[in-house]
Formats: sequence, C-alpha cells, structure tokens
Amino acid sequence: MRRRLTLREERFAFREPFHISGHKFTETKVLVAEIAAGDSVGLGEGAGVYYLGDDLAHMRDQAESARVELEAGADRAELQSLLPPGGARNALDCALWDLEARTVGVPVWQLAGLGKFDPLPTTMTISADAPVKMAEVAAGRFGDWPMLKLKLTGDVGLDADRVRSVRRARPDAWLGVDANQGYTADNLGRLVEILLEAKVELLEQPLARGAEQDLDDLSRPLPFAADESVCTLTEVEQATGRFDAVNIKLDKCGGLTEALAIARRCRELGLQVMVGNMMGSSLSMAPSLVVGQLCDIVDLDGPTFLASDRPGSIRYFDGKVDAGTADWGLLATLPR
Repeated sequence: MRRRLTLREERFAFREPFHISGHKFTETKVLVAEIAAGDSVGLGEGAGVYYLGDDLAHMRDQAESARVELEAGADRAELQSLLPPGGARNALDCALWDLEARTVGVPVWQLAGLGKFDPLPTTMTISADAPVKMAEVAAGRFGDWPMLKLKLTGDVGLDADRVRSVRRARPDAWLGVDANQGYTADNLGRLVEILLEAKVELLEQPLARGAEQDLDDLSRPLPFAADESVCTLTEVEQATGRFDAVNIKLDKCGGLTEALAIARRCRELGLQVMVGNMMGSSLSMAPSLVVGQLCDIVDLDGPTFLASDRPGSIRYFDGKVDAGTADWGLLATLPR
C-alpha cells in the first residue's frame, strides 16, 4: 500500500530556562513525522542531539532524503540503513512503529516482544542553579517525588554546595547527578568524595565524550552512567569496564528499534540500563516508556519542563509515569 509522509516542525517553550553544564535551553524544537497508509496514521517525534549538531534543519533534510523509500513501503529494518542514528531516524522509526500498531490493532509493547507494560518510577531533574534554589525545588515542587536527578556544571565547590543543599532538603530521596561532560580526570575524584558523603547513587557522564579512556584507571565507588559517551549500539561495547550503566535516548540512537537492541545488549554485557530523553513532548516520551520496561533507571520527565505539552499526554503520579492519554502505539488503550 502506498504511503504518504508528512513532516512538520514544532516548538515547545520551557516554563523557565533549563541549565546544564555549558548550556541554557529555553525551548525544545522537534520534527514530527506522520506516515499514513490507508486509514491508518503513525506519528513520531525527534528532538535531535544538540551536541552533535543534530538540529531541526538537519533532521528535516535527513528525513526528506528517505522520503521516496518510505513512501514506497520501506520498513523499520530498511530504515536503519537508509539513515544514520539521530533525531530524523527516531521520528520516522517511531512513526513506523505507531503505524504498524494501528494497522494490526496490537500495542507496540507487544509488537516489541515485551511481556508487560507497567507504570515506571521516574526521576525528576533539577536544573543547575544556585544551591539554595535547587534545594527549594527539591523540597517544594518535587517535595513528594522519591527520585531526583541534579544537573551539575563542573565547578567542584559550587557542585558540592548544590549536592549538599539538596541532600539536606531531601534526606529521604534517591539522588543521582548528571555532570553532562563537565569534569576532567583531575577533579573527578573530589566530586566522587562529595557524592559518597551525600549518599548519591548515580553519577552520569562525568567526562567529555571522547575522553572515556581517562576512566580506565579511576575507581567507581558508585555507579557511573554513560550518556554522551554511548549514543548507538556500536558504542555500547566501549562502556564495559568504564561505566556501570548506559543511558539510552531514542534521539541519540535513532529510534525505538535500536533502543530496544541497545537495552538487550547491555543486559548481555552485565550493564545496567537507563532510559532518558532530549526534552521532547509526550510524543517523544511514549516510545521511551516501551524501552523503560527493560530498564533499571527511568528518566522521562521532559514534558514536565514544558510550558504546555501536546494534547494526549503521558501521566505523572505517585513518583511514576505511564502512558496516560498518550495514544501513541495504542499505549493508552491499556486498562487503568
């Protein structure tokens, strides 16, 4: 059956600026792919990977380059060779998953061979800010949320104050921190001492992408997670011995198809599995929830930072996230 591909660009403003190491974000720009076949329409969203130059224009150009093959009926397996990993392939891959689910009337989690689709505990992320402000967010807006992730910036003294302030404000919380490549082998040891003192349970991406070899001679007294260091399935092997977990993001690896393969390969290698996001809307989070069924740690809070999410949104409740009214991949058809 002949298909029709429609691409559109959308922007979602943040409720307030979001700070990480070296960057400030005020909105998220996404490419939405719509693939129609007969009466069925599949949707997918790509937010891209900012540190790889994968912006909106780049995503659109890549998606357009695969138009002829997709409209002629290329499937998910063929898409993997048509486009490299990134936001464009993510949007198209997820649209194909959604289209298949609607065509055959089977939810994506079953098509993916998963035995369940449950609500998942998720972290809530606190933007890098003054220590007192981060503590206020931890105790206020996220005061009832059991799992928190703090953004750090690479300033050991300031980051120490941030971690200690939040820990004082939330002695009960599970805490993880994300350095977003902000540290070096020279100052990482001091940070780790502070994290152990504050009973932090995960350190994400301490060093720059490309500097992974600097971790070879460093001890890991708490779990280290690779984010920027591991974008695709081909990079998973290099995480062994240097990281304890891999943070899978569909925009990095190019869609749900590869994300599921990464999760399963991590299990084979004895690595913990984490799923994160590039701050998209609920249309980005819904397929990530499918990957989350295979994960030890879930970080799917992106829509909570938007001034307004799209209609049909995932739901946050009691420290967990589920499909809510987001009907991507027929996920919202599950009984509640």
